[in-house]
Amino acid sequence: MTDLSLAITSLKQGLVIAYPTEAVFGLGCDPLCQDAVQALLNFKQRPVSKGLILIAGDFKLLAPFVDVEKIPGEIWQKIIQSWPGPYTWVLPKSDACPSWVSGDFSSVAVRVSDHSIVRQLTEQFERPIVSTSANLAGQPPALNAQDVFSMFGDSLGEVIDAPLGDQQQPSQIFDALTGKQFR
Repeated sequence: MTDLSLAITSLKQGLVIAYPTEAVFGLGCDPLCQDAVQALLNFKQRPVSKGLILIAGDFKLLAPFVDVEKIPGEIWQKIIQSWPGPYTWVLPKSDACPSWVSGDFSSVAVRVSDHSIVRQLTEQFERPIVSTSANLAGQPPALNAQDVFSMFGDSLGEVIDAPLGDQQQPSQIFDALTGKQFR
């Protein structure tokens, strides 16, 4: 098991971290800390209105942010069967999901990752983290820790220097209720 204590401390302090995912490095923070989310959005030069993805190694950590009751059973089975893996689903959000995570939407994008770092990180943090590619708007995403440092310098709380997963492309994003593919 990788020592993630510095990253966990950074998350608890409301700082933004960088970490490997299945295909690219991600920027993440505590989704319940509005200041941390705003800092992440500032790094990305991204408006809050667009919303963000939440990622965890287990759906039980994402469940408080999702209104599962609004998802038809057959759709829910399809979602559950796709995880863990490189599939992000846009689901109805619960009342507990902050607007600074969902943006202008009544939904929230969530993914259960099979990347060992993400799984360990969220398990130890005991909640999901925000997940967005580590890059400035319009730039290619970081593929290693050195790319992250080149873009963001030492402005992040922690950069977890570990290998990416085996995916070649960022996760596919689907609206669970309409079937529409966003990416």
